[in-house]
Amino acid sequence: MINHATSSNGFDAGAGTAGQDALLLAARVLLGAIFVQSGFGKLMALGGFIAGLESQGVPMAAVLGTIGALVEAFGGLAVVLGAWTRLAALLVAAFTVAATLIAHRYWDAAPEAMKMQQTQFMKNLAIIGGFLALAAAGSGRFSIDGWRARR
Repeated sequence: MINHATSSNGFDAGAGTAGQDALLLAARVLLGAIFVQSGFGKLMALGGFIAGLESQGVPMAAVLGTIGALVEAFGGLAVVLGAWTRLAALLVAAFTVAATLIAHRYWDAAPEAMKMQQTQFMKNLAIIGGFLALAAAGSGRFSIDGWRARR
């Protein structure tokens, strides 16, 4: 069981064994890496990303697309580094909920795409679960949050 203690500077890394902290490091890297890659990819081609959102009928696509790409890129990076991990995990989970409901509406998909979209939808639910678990557990000692808590 992980014992959660908040340091005097307010950064809560979660205090566990070295093994638990190593698993949290692995979870952060595995969960966050795809969001770093995808988010920075969207930022580098923001016009195309926004056009795609507009074609799907997303309101305020320019604003929401920019915010989404920033949350995805920098939230993913914060998760990987273990900086403000609980907040970053919740933000990226919320982004993933929105992205899933926009891009993987399997119930509206053409019959030939329905199974693939349902698989993508379920995969994203699993990722959301991982981020929620990370938000509950904290970053562990092998993180910026852990370093801050020890200072």
